[in-house]
Amino acid sequence: MTKHHYMGPLFTDFYELTMAAGYFDQKRVEMATFSVFIRNYAAKRDYFVAAGLEDVLYELKNSCFSKNDIRYLQKSGLFSEKFLEYLKKFRFSGEVVAMPEGTIFFPDEPLLEITAPLIEAQVFETFILNTLGFQTMIATKAARCIHAADGRPLIDFALRRAQGTDAGIKVARGTYIAGFQATSNVLAGKIFDIPLSGTMAHSYVTAFDNEQQAFSAYARTFPQSSVFLIDTYDVLEGARNAVRVGLEMQRRGESLIGVRLDSGDMADLSCKVRRILDDAHLYDVKIFASSGFDEFKIADVIQKGAKIDAFGVGTKMGVSADSPYLDIVYKMVHFKDKHIRKLSPGKVTLAGRKQVFRRVDSTGSFLEDIIGVRKENISGAIPLLNKVMGKGELIQPCPPLTAIRENFRKNFAGLDEKYKASGSGALFPVRLSTRLKALQDQKTVAAPAEGDN
Repeated sequence: MTKHHYMGPLFTDFYELTMAAGYFDQKRVEMATFSVFIRNYAAKRDYFVAAGLEDVLYELKNSCFSKNDIRYLQKSGLFSEKFLEYLKKFRFSGEVVAMPEGTIFFPDEPLLEITAPLIEAQVFETFILNTLGFQTMIATKAARCIHAADGRPLIDFALRRAQGTDAGIKVARGTYIAGFQATSNVLAGKIFDIPLSGTMAHSYVTAFDNEQQAFSAYARTFPQSSVFLIDTYDVLEGARNAVRVGLEMQRRGESLIGVRLDSGDMADLSCKVRRILDDAHLYDVKIFASSGFDEFKIADVIQKGAKIDAFGVGTKMGVSADSPYLDIVYKMVHFKDKHIRKLSPGKVTLAGRKQVFRRVDSTGSFLEDIIGVRKENISGAIPLLNKVMGKGELIQPCPPLTAIRENFRKNFAGLDEKYKASGSGALFPVRLSTRLKALQDQKTVAAPAEGDN
C-alpha cells in the first residue's frame, strides 16, 4: 500500500451510475455544485476535525474508467453503448473548495464543495462521503482523547481491531493529525513518517521461564528503549521484577524507559507501581497504560489520581465506539442558474455556493462562525474554504502531514475549553449571513434524486 490507495470510479453506489446514465440520456450536463456537510452533532460531539481531503483530491485527479470497468458495466445490460463510450473518456474537470485538513468545524458548515458538470459531480458522491466521513470521525475522536489526556502522550494502538486494512492506515493518520505522538502501525509509520511505538505482548513474557528472565532478555535486545509489560502474572511483583532488571540496566549505563499496565484497576495499580519505582529511585521510569482507553476512560482514571504518564489508545478510538458514524451528506446546492434547496422534513438544506467565515479575537480564540455566500466578504472574518482544485487539477501540492497536524494544533488552541469537554452541551455559535438568509428566501427547486440520505 502506498500513501494513496487508488479506488477508481466503481467505488460508488450503483445509483450514482444509473443517475449518470439518465443525465447523459437527457443531456443534463450543465454545471452543478454539491456541498458536503454534517447535519447534526454526533453523540457527545461538540465539534468536528476535518480530515481526508488529500485522498479525495488524489482520487478526483486520477480517476478514470478502465477497459475492465467498461466491460463489467456492459455486462449489466443497463447502459447504452453511447454512455459507455462517454465513460471511456471520463475525467474530473471541475473545481473543489474545501477546509484544510485539521480545521475544526461544526454542523451545517460545508467542509467541501464541488462544482463540475453534473455527471462528474454525481459519480464521486459515495467516495467523498466515505472518505471524509470516516477520517473526520476518527480525527474528531482522537482530538477528544488528546483533550482528556491533558498533555499526557497518546499512542495509536488501534490497528489489530480496526475495521479493515485501509481503516487501520487511515486511523493512524487521523490520530497523528489530532496530536497522537506515535503509532504501533508499522506500515502507516512508513507511509506517513509517523514515529513508531511498541513494547511486548504477554506471549513474550510467557515464552521465558520466568518474568524477570523475559525482562532481562528484552533489555539486552533493546538496552536504551525497553518498556516492560508487568501484568502477565501479578502487577506488583511484575513491577518489582522490572525494578530488578532496571537497576541492572542502570549499572550497565543503560536506561529502562518504562513499564506498561494492560489490565486491572489502573488508578490504584499505577499509584502502587509508582511507589515501587520511586522507592528504587527509578524516578524517570514512566508508567504506560493500555486496554480499553478512550476519552471517557482516560478522563476517569486521571480524575481518580492515576500515576499514568502515557496511554496506548486502541479499539474504542479506532472504531469510534461510542459514535461509530457521522450524519455526513452530499447535497446539490446549485444547478445551471438556479440555487437548489432540499425541503424534506428534518433534512432541509442551505441553497447556494457557500463560504464559512470565522471571527477570532486578538489572541486567536474563536468567537463565532458565519455561513455565507461564496463570494461575499465579511469584514474581520477569516474564510475557511480554500480553492484546492480547478479544471480537474490541483491548485498546489497538498501540505505535508506535519503542517496538517500544526493546523489542527492552532485550531484546537483557538476553541474554548467549554466546547472541548465531552458532552458539555455547549454549542459554538454558528449563524447565517444576511445574504445567505436572503438567498434561502428566493425561489428554489428541490434537488434531483440523491437517494434516502
